Amino acid sequence: MQSRWNDTEAQQFIDAAEAQGQPAALGLRVYSSRLIGQEPDLVLHGGGNTSVKIPDAEGGAIIHVKGSGWDLGDIEAPGLPAMWLAPLLKTRDVAHMSDEDMVAYLRRYLLDQDAPNPSIEALLHAYMPHAFVDHTHATAILALADQQDMETVVAEIYGGRVGFVPYVMPGYSLSHACKDALARDPSVEGLWLEQHGLFTFAETAQASYELMIAFVTMAEDYLAERGIQVPGPEVTDRDAPKGLAETLRGALATRRDLGAEPAMDFRTGPSIRSYLSRGNLAELSRRGTATPDHVIRIKPFGMIVEEGADLAQVDAALDAYAEEYAAYFNRNAPNASEPKVMLDTTPRVVLVPGLGIFGLGANDKAARIAGDLFEQTARIVNAAEDYKRFAPISEADLFDMEYWSLEQAKLQK
Repeated sequence: MQSRWNDTEAQQFIDAAEAQGQPAALGLRVYSSRLIGQEPDLVLHGGGNTSVKIPDAEGGAIIHVKGSGWDLGDIEAPGLPAMWLAPLLKTRDVAHMSDEDMVAYLRRYLLDQDAPNPSIEALLHAYMPHAFVDHTHATAILALADQQDMETVVAEIYGGRVGFVPYVMPGYSLSHACKDALARDPSVEGLWLEQHGLFTFAETAQASYELMIAFVTMAEDYLAERGIQVPGPEVTDRDAPKGLAETLRGALATRRDLGAEPAMDFRTGPSIRSYLSRGNLAELSRRGTATPDHVIRIKPFGMIVEEGADLAQVDAALDAYAEEYAAYFNRNAPNASEPKVMLDTTPRVVLVPGLGIFGLGANDKAARIAGDLFEQTARIVNAAEDYKRFAPISEADLFDMEYWSLEQAKLQK
């Protein structure tokens, strides 16, 4: 992966910020956030988050953290709501805080009460003492992060420059787990989150961004040394097979979960076809998502149909999917900390062996997001399986993410 940092462009963002009475650091934060967000092998569709800490006139500091629902690729300064840092740091000694209390606490210290909710990982950003903090779900990182027992491999790749954090549910618990990891070794320049992604941090926007690029490249190189290439986005065909597309759309329309006119995004390419050709596709496609937050966009598993399926066969597949999803819900809902209401039972991705995939949604944007996420999933899973075994978070943990109120709030936006 190559750095796209450009000093001339960076200065333009500084100038634009200062022209609006904003600190230069905030302009640089917008610039490097966009560099990250515009690289699909780092983040997709609202994934990842960034922050910057800026000293204030009273000797304290303000922290700007990506707002929930904003996309790094085109973020503006309002998408990085500001909070007073000192009160956030007081939570380092508070062992537990509910989701509702955490959101309320963060909002209490917003400088602008009309600002969006800060990222669910805002406290994690606050606990890192560095000025700039970046978090991504990079393709090459996930190919290795979604494996069992990778702590020694992380040490081998990075030589102690990156700390290892076992999987913890995002939010308050993860913030404290990362705080503790950094306390164990304050010299690290990043944190590897098992089955989740990567954090980097530094005193300048450029240094933190280029650490991210360097650490992702080191993961790519590690895989390449073992004969595993992780290609970039490579869709070559978006022309859906007319017969199957019409059959699928008609069957979905009668169920109404995606509205009377469901949107579909067809795509295929070498990595997608390679994924679909795997002999264990039925089992593999049900292991879970490549990073936890993808589940709110593509559900915990897709639906498989054959290229020549007729309406009766597609209807039968949708019925079977609904039964399987209901069983997944019924297995996990009793263990939830509060009562849950089952979401709709319609898939968001349809896998057609030998052909390609359909992303599904209530509108074109939702369908495209599903398609983009599953295209990246195919590339991640191919590399993960070629390395050892794709092993994302457990079904129980995935259910907790899908039905987490803070994740569902993203969809409402």
